[in-house]
Amino acid sequence: MRRTWRGRVVWAAALAASALLVAGFLLRPGPAGAQSIKTYVLTAGNWGAAQDEAVMKAGGEVTFSHAKTGLGVVLSGNPDFRRLALASRAFTGVAEDMMVEWQPPVGQGEIIEAATAGDETFVNAQWNLTAVEAEAAWAAGYTGLGVRVAVLDGGIYNSHLDLAGQVDVARSRSFVPGQPFNSDTGTTWHGTHVAGIIAAKDNAVGTIGIAPQATIVGVKVLHNGSGYFSWIIQGLLYASTPIEEGGAGAQVINMSLAATFQKAAAGTLIGAVAKAVNYAGRRTLVVCAAANNGLDIDHSANIVVIPAQSGSGIAVSATGPLGFGVNYPDGATNFRRVASYTNYGNSLVWLAAPGGDFMLPGSALCSVPRVPSGTIWQYCWALDMVVSTVRGPDDAYAYYGWMAGTSMATPAVSAVAALAIQRHPGISVGGLKELLAMTADDEGKPGNDPYYGKGFVNARRAVTEY
Repeated sequence: MRRTWRGRVVWAAALAASALLVAGFLLRPGPAGAQSIKTYVLTAGNWGAAQDEAVMKAGGEVTFSHAKTGLGVVLSGNPDFRRLALASRAFTGVAEDMMVEWQPPVGQGEIIEAATAGDETFVNAQWNLTAVEAEAAWAAGYTGLGVRVAVLDGGIYNSHLDLAGQVDVARSRSFVPGQPFNSDTGTTWHGTHVAGIIAAKDNAVGTIGIAPQATIVGVKVLHNGSGYFSWIIQGLLYASTPIEEGGAGAQVINMSLAATFQKAAAGTLIGAVAKAVNYAGRRTLVVCAAANNGLDIDHSANIVVIPAQSGSGIAVSATGPLGFGVNYPDGATNFRRVASYTNYGNSLVWLAAPGGDFMLPGSALCSVPRVPSGTIWQYCWALDMVVSTVRGPDDAYAYYGWMAGTSMATPAVSAVAALAIQRHPGISVGGLKELLAMTADDEGKPGNDPYYGKGFVNARRAVTEY
């Protein structure tokens, strides 16, 4: 039985959602108003007075520009704007902005249990912690303290009990017009789930993140799973800009979002994202989801995964067990089993990490002990997914959900990177990439493997070796 995000969804912890978050699809061109005003993304060698003047003469208005990357966002109602802007020779590319579904919307289901205090309520179900040896990293004294991780996503519910105080609200931003950084639709909120995998607090409630003392900066670039290229570009540039220059000051950027394109499609926009990723990647580790199409990217003609293959970022594939909750604690421990949906290929994957899976046959219920007492009753197949924080249907502030995807694997790598930065303050981006590769556990083919890349990420080794 193949389950996808459109299939069954279960809630637990007051609420838990299961959903496979798959790669996106091109939806429509940029926003158009009553007078056909369109949004354009422009690229140049750099951005200065000549670009501003060229935009004005072509009948446009600059709403965003970045001098060092030469990237800009422009509004224009002139139907001839693109031709005139290119004719000015001030730009190397001009493209109408496009809305893309980077994360399919997540559904919702029934309430089946609520979180309790005592210790991390669902820690026994957090097989992903065991998979990356997170507890050994904590025991060595590394929890991500002082490290800043920007989560570019659809919004973070920063009032959640496991996230309150973990999010730098003052420097969190939204690049989605009319929406604050801590908003989204529905009751799960993909960005909230991702943030919890990284940095849910060690507070005797709910779950714990792999880097439980890291600081999250929420950067909203999507709404209900969709967003324009211009939103993502602006979010990347903001996240990677130091605080003293007005930015987020992130040391790691987590991008649990992906879309697959024909290489010939949306070329200017794809190139603009690559410029933004490369700029950010000079000072910040950019960690991207490999996407969930189940494609061999090495042998998928003319397919490119954005932003995973956008310049200097690193892409993460997903793994997950098959039957973790069956006869717990004697269930499956094959946490490094390749997930059924993950994209793969030597040209794509840098590291693998726990993203969960949902392929266990049947609809049997399994039980896992809650902490300090009680029982988690959940579909056995759902327990093979990753449990983390979600928004929930009300203001109880303590809801948790199960999801699966490279979206869930990506924050595991971001969190381990935060632990490594704490261990090695001042490490360069290149040095950090090399450290993560050297301390990953070699899986699959020796060396670089199409499913595991440089290996399976290991938190203990990242802070105790080298």
